[in-house]
Amino acid sequence: MALGVQQRAAFDRLEAVVRNHVGGVASLVPLAPDDDDQAAPSRCPEIDCVRALLADGAAAAAEDRAMSIGVGADRVLVASGTLNDETYLRTLAAALNVDFEALADTPREVCPLADDRLIEAAAAGMLPLTIDGELKLVVAPRAMAARRIIELIAGNPGLARRFRLTTADNLRRFVFRHGAEAIGRRAAQALHAAWPLLSAGPPRWRYSPALVTGVVAFGAFLAAPGQVMVAFEIMLAIIFAAWMILRIAGTLIDRPRRPALARLQDHELPVYTIMVALYREAGAVEGLVAALRRLDYPPEKLDIKLIVEPDDPHTKGALARLKLGPPFELIVVPAFGPRTKPKALNAALPFARGSFLVIYDAEDRPEADQLRCALDAFLSHGEDLACVQACLTIDNTGDNWLTALFTAEYAGQFDVFLPALAALKMPLPLGGSSNHFRTASLRAVGAWDPYNVTEDADLGLRLARFGYRSGVIESTTYEESPARFPPWLRQRTRWFKGWMQTWLVHMREPRRLLRELGWPGFFTFQLMVGGNVLAALVHPLFMLWFLSGLARAEPLWKSHGMTAVFGFAIVVGYLTSALLGAVGLFRRRLLATSWVLLLIPLHWLLLALAAWRALYQLVREPYRWEKTEHGLARTSRMAPQAAAPDVMAEIFGRASGDGGVAIRNTAAALPPQLPAAA
Repeated sequence: MALGVQQRAAFDRLEAVVRNHVGGVASLVPLAPDDDDQAAPSRCPEIDCVRALLADGAAAAAEDRAMSIGVGADRVLVASGTLNDETYLRTLAAALNVDFEALADTPREVCPLADDRLIEAAAAGMLPLTIDGELKLVVAPRAMAARRIIELIAGNPGLARRFRLTTADNLRRFVFRHGAEAIGRRAAQALHAAWPLLSAGPPRWRYSPALVTGVVAFGAFLAAPGQVMVAFEIMLAIIFAAWMILRIAGTLIDRPRRPALARLQDHELPVYTIMVALYREAGAVEGLVAALRRLDYPPEKLDIKLIVEPDDPHTKGALARLKLGPPFELIVVPAFGPRTKPKALNAALPFARGSFLVIYDAEDRPEADQLRCALDAFLSHGEDLACVQACLTIDNTGDNWLTALFTAEYAGQFDVFLPALAALKMPLPLGGSSNHFRTASLRAVGAWDPYNVTEDADLGLRLARFGYRSGVIESTTYEESPARFPPWLRQRTRWFKGWMQTWLVHMREPRRLLRELGWPGFFTFQLMVGGNVLAALVHPLFMLWFLSGLARAEPLWKSHGMTAVFGFAIVVGYLTSALLGAVGLFRRRLLATSWVLLLIPLHWLLLALAAWRALYQLVREPYRWEKTEHGLARTSRMAPQAAAPDVMAEIFGRASGDGGVAIRNTAAALPPQLPAAA
């Protein structure tokens, strides 16, 4: 469906690049199949070259599945592990009298593409090389590309000398080997280069409007402290009243129930990219991989990017021990720019093949139907719906009171507040995980800000500023919460620091922000992002002022001035937080956990500590990313999940009749210099 359009666009872009570098080059042939392609004489001629290698019935099983899901049978065999990609492509190359290009020793100078355009080669699955004065097209087939190459060469055998075949892994390694600096530079600088006022990156003086406002306010306080304190009191009263109203409104607005669309047939599904940024997650990757394999989506149409840092051998080793094949792909982030999750995601984004894309974290366990649920939402709305957020919930609720508090907080946020904002079509501060995007829309707005340590909240607002909408879907991702205070404090410090960055960046031009979001969106942003930070920062001051009034035997209902304002702000803040959490726990069917809401006063004091720590870090270490540890949970409230159904093993196990071994162990059947099959 969407794959053909995307791949054809990539071919068109690459053809234009080649024309700019090599004069007089004939038009590149498009390898993505047209919707009106005529059926080939053989059902799946792309596997004719390997039929002798397959056990009885395996070829027919692969063809049946390929026809049912709309991909080449070669992709079915590779995804099932029946053949590895290099075995298949070397065999196909020998059958077509086409060279196989391993690219391991290919020098950079034979590729006419500039470094910035080299990245497009991996995205398109093809690489032009000038060899012996002639342009060769190295192709890493995907979808139906192998079948198209066979048909083209059958119609014109002379084209065989124009093609070379390689694997997607070989092509990606070539691009990263020779274009790592360009990839890293794009990941770290693209947003800042395109829209510098929307980036939290250096130079730091771009925060000057907020700093100037602060300096002016402080000067006014020195000149007329009494009047300024009255104005401050009135401002705080208005802000907290509005914040209270917004939170209460969130509990009263139920998410609209949309009837589910008819289940899409597998052949109608587009390619879906999953990206997971991993750093020091060796203990979590096995559970992550198992969760991704449980997804109800054809593995041949998944494009899973596991993104690791170059100095993280433990995570890379853990992934290597799992011996992952398609659809998993390991991407090592170039060591360029800040070491942040958004920079890592930006580095992988150019290689995303899916029309839709989702972000998960190492500890995430999404519900099996989440990708289909997101597609339902996208297909039932217009192109302006660029992102849908799945609901996040805490799995290790029973570890202790801190994880129980986290559970109540997430229930209020993702099961109550965000659905209400989405129903009102307000900007959404996205969660850091389970964001599903239209890939084209994500690229159009500059993707993630690598210098913002809460890239999710910033991206949700930037989508709104570009005219896109975000929604919420009724699908859950289970997450692990920090169960000890030190990692909890580091995580919350990062969140507060990122919200400060987000507010400062988008308030550089307040009038423009107001024009782009409108009054409702503008005020929602002020309360959701700025209000969250302000409430945490001033809470200790409120508490001290209020307690000093009580020490003077001044009851709240008889107090006046700031004592009354602060007292009511504290009480109402506690009550609205408890209300939001209680409604969320009710909707999540976790009312037995509601006892933890009695600890909200303690929770607010801890949030205040994190906020002040974040303010200090914003000045001293604005781009420091404090890593959250995972894999430490002691409890889980998820129902025990069955092992992932291995569709491929089931198909080929029945077909081969020998326990799933669907390839013959006959080295003589392999063409010369072919590696053993996986």
